[in-house]
Amino acid sequence: MSNFHRTAGRLMVALDCPSAEQARALVRQLEGIPCYMKVGMQLFYTAGPDFVKELKASGYSVFLDLKMHDIPNTVRGGANSITRLGVDMFNVHAAGGVQMMRAARLGAEEALAKDLSLSMPLIIAVTQLTSTDQRTLNDEIGISGTVEQAVTKYALLTKEAGLDGVVASSLEVPAIKAACGSAFKTITPGIRLHGGELGDQARVLTPREAIRNGSDFIVVGRPITASANPREAAEHIIEEMKQSC
Repeated sequence: MSNFHRTAGRLMVALDCPSAEQARALVRQLEGIPCYMKVGMQLFYTAGPDFVKELKASGYSVFLDLKMHDIPNTVRGGANSITRLGVDMFNVHAAGGVQMMRAARLGAEEALAKDLSLSMPLIIAVTQLTSTDQRTLNDEIGISGTVEQAVTKYALLTKEAGLDGVVASSLEVPAIKAACGSAFKTITPGIRLHGGELGDQARVLTPREAIRNGSDFIVVGRPITASANPREAAEHIIEEMKQSC
């Protein structure tokens, strides 16, 4: 496997599209780049499970980003259904607690027990959204301390629950790795290019900075999807990532 292909496998393209047709058009422009495809709420709610199956049939790794946060039994059932789609990764909210996170793994295991053709997906937990700044954390969410302290606490709970890693800003990745070990996966959204608009993001880094900080995967949306040439943008990001590996 070439260095380009290995690095491309650490890039997750956020297919934040309002329709399956627009998502397909974007996927066609990225054809041949072996990146992850991230399907979030906007696309899943309009295109549904069939689009996930379509991506898998095309050979893509899929991160289903639905951020489940509910009572344990509901999350268990949701995780079972998601695993049966054949996704490679899905997530829950760490704020749901250890019991809820353990229920997610149990649901996935139950799906595997009934269908031996399935593989166990990586199950990760959201710590704090990259749109959350210090004021929002303290004054609105009601969590005291720094963002890094809150994120690290949630990461430790995620590891205790037996999940594979967390979603967090790359700013917190060194602290997460120090607390949870180098094998604990970190998935980093909030990626922006130098000079790019922040939009609704608060804690951001460039692809190069994220990889240097230890992020295992980076999630990139608008810098690719809003680009006049998404393929060129994705290839540029992968080259930038390679320079930090």
